[in-house]
Amino acid sequence: MTTFDDREAAYEAQFVHAAEQEFMAQSARNKQIGYWAAAIMGQSPEEAVRYAKDIIRTDLEQGGQEAVIRKLVKDLGGLRDEARIRERMNDFLIEARAKARDGKIKTLL
Repeated sequence: MTTFDDREAAYEAQFVHAAEQEFMAQSARNKQIGYWAAAIMGQSPEEAVRYAKDIIRTDLEQGGQEAVIRKLVKDLGGLRDEARIRERMNDFLIEARAKARDGKIKTLL
């Protein structure tokens, strides 16, 4: 292998690692926003776990953050407005990225 090949492999590995961290951070954000919304809706702990999984599934199957926001706006039915939902999602993502960077996120649920 040449130095160029070594460098290319290192960049690819770095890119894959960053993509994995971002995926884990977004999933952790979705989990947290699901628990947050479940608490607002007065759900039991068991219901909250199911709801958080549903939020993660919505992100993966229906097109990302905007699909999650639409679901939360609908499910919360006016208990929180879209601006507040976006604000909390951003807060949770910042926290989750820091945890992912520090290796503190191990699983999605």
